[in-house]
Amino acid sequence: MGFPTPRLNHLTSHDYEHIYEPSEDTFILLDALERDASELQALKPTICLEIGSGSGCVTAFVASVLGTVATSTDINDYAVKATLSTGRQNQVEISSVRTSFTEGLSRRIKGNVDLLLFNPPYVSTTGSEVEEAQDKQSLSGSWAGGRDGMHVTNQLLAQVGVLISRLYRTDLKRSIADVFRIQVISNSDVRSPIITLGSTSFFHVRVNNVYIMAVTKNNANAALVFEFIYKFMNIGRSYFGKVDEESVRNNFVLIYELIDEILDFGFPQNSEIDTLKMYITTEGVKSEQAVRDDSSKITIQATGSTSWRRNDIKYKKNEAFVDVVESVNLLMSSKGTVLRADVDGHVMMRAYLSGTPECKFGLNDKLVLDKNDHGGDDAVELDDCQFHQCVRLGKFDADRSITFVPPDGEFELMKYRSTRDVNLPLKVIPTIVEQSKSKVEYTVSLRTNFNIKLSATEVALRIPTPLNATQIEVKATQGKAKYVPAENVILWKIPRMQGGSEATLTGFAELTATTNRQAWARPPIDVDFQVLMLTASGLSVRFLKVFEKSNYHSVKWVRYLTKASGTYQVRI
Repeated sequence: MGFPTPRLNHLTSHDYEHIYEPSEDTFILLDALERDASELQALKPTICLEIGSGSGCVTAFVASVLGTVATSTDINDYAVKATLSTGRQNQVEISSVRTSFTEGLSRRIKGNVDLLLFNPPYVSTTGSEVEEAQDKQSLSGSWAGGRDGMHVTNQLLAQVGVLISRLYRTDLKRSIADVFRIQVISNSDVRSPIITLGSTSFFHVRVNNVYIMAVTKNNANAALVFEFIYKFMNIGRSYFGKVDEESVRNNFVLIYELIDEILDFGFPQNSEIDTLKMYITTEGVKSEQAVRDDSSKITIQATGSTSWRRNDIKYKKNEAFVDVVESVNLLMSSKGTVLRADVDGHVMMRAYLSGTPECKFGLNDKLVLDKNDHGGDDAVELDDCQFHQCVRLGKFDADRSITFVPPDGEFELMKYRSTRDVNLPLKVIPTIVEQSKSKVEYTVSLRTNFNIKLSATEVALRIPTPLNATQIEVKATQGKAKYVPAENVILWKIPRMQGGSEATLTGFAELTATTNRQAWARPPIDVDFQVLMLTASGLSVRFLKVFEKSNYHSVKWVRYLTKASGTYQVRI
């Protein structure tokens, strides 16, 4: 069913000296609204608001499509009068208010607008031109967009609050974002990334002060939801570098396009960055021939056996970098008994290789992936091992090697956990004695348990102190130590510590008398560090080979890194 374009024959050339005359961009917006008319009608919106109505063409069209009262705002008094007359001319109900954006309506409509329309001024101008146009409330205010044509749009987005949203279920309204803002963002006590309010579950990740949130009323797989959110963040970084408020505002059209491509009715589809970049691009308009060439590539990409890689990639220098990064988690008792020790490992690869190479990657000879299969005392056991979709495991059982055609650039080849025979790089031996109610003595020894040729860097120990500590004196044989009263810790930093060495910190804390003295809780010591060319799990890369039909020479690099940050704790 088609909807007629609103009649505007009541407006004269004199009117168009003061208001924006409907042009190509206006009719493109009308076409988009007509195309989505059935979806908009199904939403049954109560409040429909157009900002900057001008002639009232779009407002009248929306009122006609939805059969409801449409509201509009404009800073131009001529535009308000023209909008009301357009409503009367087309026999639809329109209310129009003279105000900037939604200032005059904010209290009444906050969180209740179901459909917001804005055809913003998008011509790139100087900031002074925008201010002058807005102050004079003249016709130039309909096209002067400021720097990059985004100044006025950014002003509106700052008021809206939600930068980007897309609904895939009819059982949720856009006002659900206000519930999240009040219950989560404004509530400092909420720290969980998942919160359920009634029958609605909110999953969110915060990055650079931007919340990326997914909402469902179903019993969704939480791991899948977060996997998608982080994948979406990686896609955003690959397109516009950094995911923050400014980049989201500057790329909101692109983001909507990406969301619509990687999600169908709320179900994740193709999220491979290389594939997306073939047909979603921020570059200029391409020729028909270029579009046809891209279309043929897309067909091969979508239907071929390596959907994660194009076959026309070329590099002057062919290189492959492999980083085995392990995070050690430790909880040790004050007597030196290991209560919990495990490793979270990631094998990251950066492949800058021409053509369609096949890589062969070999791991330890004695590597066990099945807990029920014990490979001996010197075997390396891995749990929860997951590989990238490009990996083929046909020969893994035979020679502990995997083959794969790598995606271009950086990707995660493998991730795993290890809970058996974890090699602890650092050993902390604390001796903390409360000599009296007014004094605590500290002796903390730190030993490195790795080869003398290696070194631990960025070593930092946070040693807790009683809350009523007033004066603390400490000395360290290596590095520097100081008292941080705001955190109630002694911070001991050692820039570099050689393997097979030992360092000691000694000192005392004087305590002030308190009326209601409670027992000191004795929080654990937190240890942070990094050790290059060491793996706590014992995992090692035996070889990395690259085969390509042109038989070019490639350079391969393998690096190991074991680290801990807030997860390596020793009780005192």
